[in-house]
Amino acid sequence: MTDAAELKRRTAELLAAHPPASTDRLDFLKARFDAGLAWVHYPEGLGGLNAPRSLQAVVDAELEAAGAPDNDPRRNGIGLGMAAPTILKYGTEEQKQRYLRPLWVGEEIWCQLFSEPGAGSDLAALGTRAVRQDDGDWVVNGQKVWTSGAHNSRWAILIARTDPDVPKHAGITYFICDMTDPGVDVRPLRQITGEAEFNEVFLTDVRIPDDRRLGEVGDGWRVAQTTLNNERVAIGGMRLPREGGMIGPVSRTWRERPELRTQDLHQRLLKLWVDSEVARLTAERLRQQLVAGQPGPEGAGMKLGFARLNQEISGLEVELRGEEGLLYDDWTMRRPELVDFTGRDAGYRYLRSKGNSIEGGTSEVLLNIVAERVLGLPAEPRTDKDVAWKDLAR
Repeated sequence: MTDAAELKRRTAELLAAHPPASTDRLDFLKARFDAGLAWVHYPEGLGGLNAPRSLQAVVDAELEAAGAPDNDPRRNGIGLGMAAPTILKYGTEEQKQRYLRPLWVGEEIWCQLFSEPGAGSDLAALGTRAVRQDDGDWVVNGQKVWTSGAHNSRWAILIARTDPDVPKHAGITYFICDMTDPGVDVRPLRQITGEAEFNEVFLTDVRIPDDRRLGEVGDGWRVAQTTLNNERVAIGGMRLPREGGMIGPVSRTWRERPELRTQDLHQRLLKLWVDSEVARLTAERLRQQLVAGQPGPEGAGMKLGFARLNQEISGLEVELRGEEGLLYDDWTMRRPELVDFTGRDAGYRYLRSKGNSIEGGTSEVLLNIVAERVLGLPAEPRTDKDVAWKDLAR
C-alpha cells in the first residue's frame, strides 16, 4: 500500500526528471499525471496510485516547496470538481482514458449544461430533448442557462430528456457534449456585477455519439446526483486558510482602518469571524469524510452556510466602509476566464455573493435536502412523482 514515504520518493523522482524551473508548465503537469501524483486516490493510469485521498496533501506540499506549477484549479473548477468524479464513477474505460488527463492538466475546460429557464430549482423537470437516431447517435434540442465558463469550454456535462412518457426523474440521460459542435450557440448573460461569467446555451440539432453517454439510458438522474453532490462540496467545502474567503478582506479593513470601527460593527464582525472559522473546520472534516467514499447530502449543508456567510460578511464590509462601500471599480462588460467569488473590491463582493444562494442548487432546495436526507424529516407531499413528464403542467 502506498504510504507517505513512498509518495515523497515518487515526487522526488518527478522533480528530478522534470525540474520545474526548466520544464514547460504543461509538460510538467502531464508528467505529474502520468506519475500518478495528480489525484493520488484515483486508479493507476488515470492520474493516481489507488492511495488514500488524505495523502494528496503530502504530494502537494512537496511540489509547492519545490516551486512546481499547479493546474490552476479555479480555471477548471467544474471539470475537476464535478465532471471528473462523475466520469470516474460512471464512465467507460475509453471515456476515462480520453477525458481525465487533458481535464486535469487544463488543456480542456469543462462547463455544466443542467439548469434551464423553465427548470431551475426543479431540475428534474428539464425539457431539453435527446432523441436517438437510427445510427445510434442522439440529436439534442433545447436551452440551458446559468452556464459558468461556457465561452471558454471545450466540453460540457449535459442532462437531457430521452423519455417523456415516464415520470420526470426516470426519463433523463447524461451525456458529454462537445461545445465546438455545430448547433451549440453560447450567448453571454450579463450579471449584476457587470460581467458575464454566466451564459445561456442554445442546442439546435446537436448530434452526440452514443459513446459520449455516461451511464445507462434513463439513468441520468442518478448519475447527476454524483455531479451535484460533488458540486456542493466543491463550492461549500473548499480548502481555505484561517481568514480565507470573504472574511479576510473585512478583517484586514478592520485592523487597518480603526477610524471605521463601532461597537455594533465589532460585535457583528466577531460573530461572523467565529462562524467562518466553524465553517472552515467543518469543511475540513467533510473533506476527511470523503476519504471513505463519495460525498453525501452533507455537502448541501456546507453550501447553504457558504452562501449565507458570504452574503452577511459582504454586507457588513460595505457597511463598515461607509461611503467608500458604495463605490464600484468597473462596470465594463467582461467575460472572465474564471469565477472569482471574493475578488476585486467590496462592491463586487457584495453583488457577486447574491448569486451564491442560487448557483449549485438554490438555498430553498438545499434546505429541503438537509431536512429530508440529513435530518430525516418527513418529505414534502409531491403530486408529480408517478406522473409522466409529458403530462405535467408547465
